[in-house]
Amino acid sequence: MQDIINRLRAKKQDEGFTLIELLVVVVIIGVLVAIAVPVYLNYRQGAADKSAQSDVRGAVSAIEQWYTDNGNTYPASTAVQTASFSLAGGSGAASQITLSDNTSMMYVLVPGGAGTSGSYRVCATNSGGTGKVYIYNSAQGGSVKAATTANAAVANCATLT
Repeated sequence: MQDIINRLRAKKQDEGFTLIELLVVVVIIGVLVAIAVPVYLNYRQGAADKSAQSDVRGAVSAIEQWYTDNGNTYPASTAVQTASFSLAGGSGAASQITLSDNTSMMYVLVPGGAGTSGSYRVCATNSGGTGKVYIYNSAQGGSVKAATTANAAVANCATLT
């Protein structure tokens, strides 16, 4: 009897992981990675969208500053701009705003009636995001909103809602 117990104890020292145990660990790691990667990519897209929204808010502040510095007139409309956003026209020096990476922005002056300075729209999107276009319409005020128009593009800023 002692001989059998000694042989079993001797075999037990040959310990290690079996192939099945290793495969189970690899499968578990694969499942965790398959869950984590899409979540991470969604966070990146959300962050890119938030940067476009933030850039619109910064542009609104710069436009309002321009308005007060230049005799209550808004700057001239701009084309779609990337990297930096420039406001020109009026009696003051040009104002420049640095945009976030991959952000495209456009400012459109909407003429008003007699004796009014009109209103404006600022539109922006970030190519690293979900493709949403964010709009600020000074005639409505409020906050920056995502465009509700189908197939919205920054170049169509004057007509987006």
